[in-house]
Amino acid sequence: MLHPLQKEIIDTLKAQSTINPHGEFRKSVDFIKAYLSKYTFLKNTVLGISGGQDSTLAGYMCQVAANELNDEAREEKYQFIAVRLPYGEQADEEDAKDAIDFIKPSKVVRVNIKEAVDASERAVESAIGDINEFVKGNTKARERMKVQYDIAAACNGVVVGTDHAAEAVTGFYTKYGDGAADIMPLYRLNKRQGRAILKELGCPEHLYTKIPTADLESVKPLVPDEVALGVSYEEIDDYLEGKKVSEAAAATIENWYVKTKHKRNHPINIFDDWWK
Repeated sequence: MLHPLQKEIIDTLKAQSTINPHGEFRKSVDFIKAYLSKYTFLKNTVLGISGGQDSTLAGYMCQVAANELNDEAREEKYQFIAVRLPYGEQADEEDAKDAIDFIKPSKVVRVNIKEAVDASERAVESAIGDINEFVKGNTKARERMKVQYDIAAACNGVVVGTDHAAEAVTGFYTKYGDGAADIMPLYRLNKRQGRAILKELGCPEHLYTKIPTADLESVKPLVPDEVALGVSYEEIDDYLEGKKVSEAAAATIENWYVKTKHKRNHPINIFDDWWK
C-alpha cells in the first residue's frame, strides 16, 4: 500500500518504477535535439559541470545531441559549452576534470565566482548586518546560474538544468539558482536510474558512485545531501518507484515535498490557491 502522498508525487514528477537505460538516454538526447531544431536561433547548450553525477549525465547528453545535430547538418553549427564555476578552489576539482574528460565538450569555459559572491556578501552585510553561510551558499548557486545565463545570452544558447525526480521531491536546490534553467533533460529520473544510464555509457565509476553534495557552505564543504535531508537517496528512489519504505522515511520525504512546493511552481499570483 502506498503512503498518503506517494501516488500524487509519483504522478506529478513523472517518476518511473523501472527504466531501460539506453531508451531513457535516447529520449533525453532526442528532446534536446528537438528543442534546438525547433528554435533555430539557438546553437549552443550551456551547463555548469561540477564533477557530480547529475551534471556529468546531462552534459554528456548535451554533447551527444550537438554531435548528432552537426552530423545531420553536415557542418559544425552546434556546440555544448561546459562551464566550470568554482568558488576559489573547488574541493573536488579532480572529479570535475574527469567529468569533462568523459564528456569531451565542444568548449570549456571557466568563471571563478568568488569575487562576485564576496562583493554581493559585503554589499548586503553593509545594509542589514552579517549573513550566515546558508544564505551565502544560496548566493553562490544563484551566481553560478547568472553566469550560465550570461554565457547563453552571449552565445545564442539555452541553459540546461539537472533537476530530476529525487531532487525535485525534496526541493533540494536553490530557488532561482541551480533550480533555474530553460530545459531539464533529466526530469522524471531518480538517482539510481541516472547511475544506471551513466554505467551504460561507460562513465568512470567514481563519478556516478560519488556521494552527492551541494558543496555550498565554505565552513562545511562537501556535506552529503543525505545528511542535510535526513533521508537516503536509496529510500527516496524506492519511494519514487512505488516501493515500500519506512514510515520515518516516507514522513521525511513527504514533509520536504509539502514544504518546498513553492519551488516547483511559478511565483504566486492572486489567482493561485495551491499554497493555501
